[in-house]
Amino acid sequence: MAKVDVLLGEKRTFYPPKEMVSQSNVKQWMDAHDIPDIETLYQRSQDIEWFWGEVEKDLVQWYSPYDKVLDSSDAPFFHWFTNSKYNIVHDALDRHMGTPTQDKVAYIFESEQGNVSTLTYRDLYNEVNRVANGLKGLGVGKGDRVALYMPMIPALPIAMLACARIGAVHSVVFSGFSPHALQDRIKDSGAKVLITADGFWRKGKVINLKTLADEAVKDTGIEHTICYAWAQCDVPMRKHDMWWDELVKGQPTECETELMDPDDPLFILYTSGTTGKPKGVVHVHTYSVGIALTLKWVFDLKPDDIWWCTADIGWITGHSYIVYAPLMLGTTSVLYEGAPAHPEPNRQWEMIARHGVTVFYTSPTSIRMHMRFGDEWTQKDDMSCLRLLGTVGEPINPEAWMWFYENIGKRRCPIMDTWWQTETGCFVISPLPVLPLKPGSATRPLPGFNAEVHDSDNKAVVDEGGSLVLTSPWPSMLHTLYNEPRRYVEHYWNENHDFVSGDIARVDSDGYFWVQGRGDDVLNVSGHRIGNSEVESALVSHPLVSEAAVVGRPDDIKGESIAAFVSLKMGVEPGDELVKTLRDHVAREIGKIARPDVIYFVNDLPKTRSGKIMRRIVRSALISKEVGDISTLANPEAVKEIEDVLSKNK
Repeated sequence: MAKVDVLLGEKRTFYPPKEMVSQSNVKQWMDAHDIPDIETLYQRSQDIEWFWGEVEKDLVQWYSPYDKVLDSSDAPFFHWFTNSKYNIVHDALDRHMGTPTQDKVAYIFESEQGNVSTLTYRDLYNEVNRVANGLKGLGVGKGDRVALYMPMIPALPIAMLACARIGAVHSVVFSGFSPHALQDRIKDSGAKVLITADGFWRKGKVINLKTLADEAVKDTGIEHTICYAWAQCDVPMRKHDMWWDELVKGQPTECETELMDPDDPLFILYTSGTTGKPKGVVHVHTYSVGIALTLKWVFDLKPDDIWWCTADIGWITGHSYIVYAPLMLGTTSVLYEGAPAHPEPNRQWEMIARHGVTVFYTSPTSIRMHMRFGDEWTQKDDMSCLRLLGTVGEPINPEAWMWFYENIGKRRCPIMDTWWQTETGCFVISPLPVLPLKPGSATRPLPGFNAEVHDSDNKAVVDEGGSLVLTSPWPSMLHTLYNEPRRYVEHYWNENHDFVSGDIARVDSDGYFWVQGRGDDVLNVSGHRIGNSEVESALVSHPLVSEAAVVGRPDDIKGESIAAFVSLKMGVEPGDELVKTLRDHVAREIGKIARPDVIYFVNDLPKTRSGKIMRRIVRSALISKEVGDISTLANPEAVKEIEDVLSKNK
């Protein structure tokens, strides 16, 4: 771990406000169960069957009760809440009807152009039922797969919930993916219907999505393509196409909810597939228990909160914490179509102030982008409505943590740094709003979860890096890989039936976890294993650096040498002296072995539309390989700039 993490993280501890601790949802649950303190809660939750059997009582309503909390007899295929009947849509929508929540706003939607609309829970219920009835009219039923290729508009959660209501399995494909990626996922899932939109707005331009979808459905089993008219752009409509309005015309606003078995799939969500065949992660309806508990406890949501998770629904964060869990809790959420800094860098901060957002959840990449714009952009809007912050998607470096804490939270708002994956379905390692915080650490496994760091001999270790594994099952875990049960076993589970996350981490003497990144994102320099993210963290801790991507390239002597691509803060001029300064800075923070052999200055780094820096593409450009398909990038022009910089520095 980088020394900067030690300096800013382990030696600096931040405590939540006492009022927040005493009034938190987790404290109220502890009081109701006669649990005197947080350490006792952690200890008692080691009995996972007791714990999950207790918490589900406050979260879900079964059509018929389960007979067993957990059946591990077929491990690593774990079965939760066996022999029950359930559907997640009942808890997300049905149970709110006839209560005051039905008239509460479910979504505050804002388009990139600034148009604002709202959907109440009753509105959402009616629209979901109309779409569900329309899909049934097309012959879609329980177990059928429906592909969704849509922008961040209310029609996307409506379509997801409509599929779930009738027992169909939705497969959401991120709207930034290429037609080829969509086609692969349609073919693998065997989807019979595709729901898309004509287009959407991004940085002031219209992206024609239907044209991309048309290319993708060639040579697939798609029988119908449903198109939602959003951007009002011209699109061809073919024989098997129909408009969304045609689908729902005349459909009733009531639709019977399909009763599902606990192992019936809710959705398939494919991993990015940057290496090898994409994995179709299957989650089932009872994943609801894990997502609802973790959102309620980690972000302490209260009835009057306004929640904004800035992720795209095309990723697991959007599935769990924009669609299903917030609706289960009866929460009001902000849904935003556009780019986070368009047309001005304070777009998100202005929206927080205007909509009265109280709990804000975003990515470290987004935070570092805003750091680059300068602190003055955070001073233009009154964000005193905020009470909790959170981060997701990657480890947050302590420098970004501190900036977020000071400039957005004004030193009032604890930061919930959450670690989890598509496969886990919900937060696993995360603070609770009653815990002391160390910048850069995701703190401890949540109650009901168990994690360890293992060395190469599969032994648990403390204060040294190793493989992050989860040593007990949890309700929102992936059920299998679609049509690939053997791959599920081989890829994720060791011989002790521990879940192997693929991430590298360290756990300190306080039991706090420091996640360093993917196991395959590790440099081997002269026999020393150095995390890419460690070097990146050290670089961005320098006050002149905005972002960094660190990759390895083959070296005849060292095995790998370190190359860094650095984006500087606005107004900073690159030069040889700055290269030396940054190399010395990394040497101080980590050690001389981690100094980049070469530093390239670029204006931007290639990123997906969710904000993830694509190291794979950077490395491919560096070692003169084909960078491959870059249609999924938000900024493909960044690749051309990298290639030009490398060409000039040969």
